[in-house]
Amino acid sequence: MTEPLAVPSSLPQCKADFPIFTHHPELVFLDSAASAQKPQQVISAIANFYAQDYANIHRGAYRLSSRATDLFESVREKAAQFFGAPAEGIVFTRNATEAVNLVAYAWGLRHLSAGDVVLVGEMEHHANLVPWHLVAGLRGARVEAVRMTPDGQLDLEDYAHKLATLPVKLVALQHVSNALGTVHPARELVEQAHGRGVPILLDGAQAAPHLPLDLAALGADFYVLSSHKMLGPTGVGCLIARPEVLRDLPPFNGGGDMIREVYPDHSTYADPPSRFEAGTPAIAEVIGFGAALDYLKALGMDQVHAHEQMLLHYALEQLGGIAGLTLYGPDPAQAQRSGVVSFNVLGAHAHDVAGFLDEAGICVRAGHHCAQPLMRALDVASTARASFYVYNTPADVDRLAAELREIVQFFGET
Repeated sequence: MTEPLAVPSSLPQCKADFPIFTHHPELVFLDSAASAQKPQQVISAIANFYAQDYANIHRGAYRLSSRATDLFESVREKAAQFFGAPAEGIVFTRNATEAVNLVAYAWGLRHLSAGDVVLVGEMEHHANLVPWHLVAGLRGARVEAVRMTPDGQLDLEDYAHKLATLPVKLVALQHVSNALGTVHPARELVEQAHGRGVPILLDGAQAAPHLPLDLAALGADFYVLSSHKMLGPTGVGCLIARPEVLRDLPPFNGGGDMIREVYPDHSTYADPPSRFEAGTPAIAEVIGFGAALDYLKALGMDQVHAHEQMLLHYALEQLGGIAGLTLYGPDPAQAQRSGVVSFNVLGAHAHDVAGFLDEAGICVRAGHHCAQPLMRALDVASTARASFYVYNTPADVDRLAAELREIVQFFGET
């Protein structure tokens, strides 16, 4: 086994903040692209709210409810500052998937017509494909995909061509690929879409945990993300949209808290963002998300990104030298890439590779990663995927590389 990389990281050693590594000291967790582990600060914020401050929000005239409401709404302000967006444009959802569905139904049912095109990418997560299939089917529109280049980037020439020649009514593209780690040129994509008068949604589920974001400068009409990939709890996501766009949209769900007045035969609706937050929300989980934002802000997203880039380059160096191991994704010297490494072992199914790694205490994802069109473009059924975050170290990469050498040797001999 090689010695761990002696590269200083400006990111503090924060692994001790995550209780799961105390309970499982030998665990190498390399599946943060699916869902990240939680620091004690997030766990404590949720537990303290239930123990000390719990009440339903927005409705109670008593002090405990008012305090719970203040705690909840303070997270909207934190998110506004963290992402560089106006608070009135931040809608809490269950996850990024629900946020895409919100736009697909609230915007799509109103604006899509027969013959219109929703322009997506061949590399999309299914969550940014299936909602458009459903709504396009209802409206007689269709979904067209921008091709992927052989090295796993969005084909920008194909993007420009399709924008210019198809009746595109909306662009819906990922910011970062969950399967390959490719960081797409989001600002350029937004500018080209707007240059054609076309609104754009960006799926930021894999970007928000890893990149510094200024959404006001980015300029996308809709941006979606999930808390659980950002060290926060499950059950919380965000749709971040330009307020003037939200004001033009009808509700997605109906019920309490999103209304202005209700009569037996009709209703009127609250202003955004309340209009899109029907019913009792995931109050404790939103407060936990606020603690996660505080934690990441204290680390500094520039430092988070730099730490992951160090791990990515070290992993590509270590794994790239293993004969019998195929790596996927663009060369980071040629394109921006996040801390994701997808791979296959010659002669082995990705699930078998993940099983062998699990026996060694290493957690990776295996499968099509909810990106079947991308897998078809790569001409593979599945890949194994290692993804890095703030609690990973070069020693984790060394453990992965050592085990993969043994796995490659095993399948090479069988």
